[in-house]
Amino acid sequence: MSLLARHPLLRGLPRDVATDLTRDALPLHAEAGQILFGEGEEARHYLLIETGEAEVMRYGYNGDERVFRVFEPGQLMAEAAMFMPHGRYPMQARARTDLQGWRLDRQHLHQACRRWPDLALKLLAGLSQGLYDQVNKVDWMTSSSAPERLANYLMDLQKRQGDTLTLPLSQRQLAAHLGIRAETLSRLLNDWQSQGTLRGKRREWLLLDRDVLARLATTARRPF
Repeated sequence: MSLLARHPLLRGLPRDVATDLTRDALPLHAEAGQILFGEGEEARHYLLIETGEAEVMRYGYNGDERVFRVFEPGQLMAEAAMFMPHGRYPMQARARTDLQGWRLDRQHLHQACRRWPDLALKLLAGLSQGLYDQVNKVDWMTSSSAPERLANYLMDLQKRQGDTLTLPLSQRQLAAHLGIRAETLSRLLNDWQSQGTLRGKRREWLLLDRDVLARLATTARRPF
């Protein structure tokens, strides 16, 4: 499967690694909003997104929906869950758009890691980076202000989309993601719009003064 062979995880590894990982792969076709796997279900497969987008999320104790990450074409999804001792998905996955991809088998991933130690080391490096990012995020969430968090989020999005932004989350989901109240998020966007920093509504925004946001976002960045 050429899509998996081009994934950074397999860079520098023999082509047979991709062959091992894609053995018994099942095609995945999902409509927008369709659940790909549920929280607590047995984790038998991880996913490779070919077209469309997917998200992993949980419902909080108060019923609020919290989206933790959005996955795009070419990305692997839920590979970490393949190594959890309890063998279950820790979150729910849902198609954000119509989606095509592949379900890759957990057992073949385990066997490939035993056969190809460099694959296991690359997976471990990726999981370690994810843990490091989460530690930084918790530190940032407990020490930064709401404007700093939102500015940092928008500037990260600007790197991928340019000055014309389409938010991948609803404003309520984004507020939960940033750990702020939805009313606070709405007020910040309205204030920045009044000040000429950005312009737009709902999910569509145009950045007019990146310098203002960049200065706010600087305090949220780590040196490495």
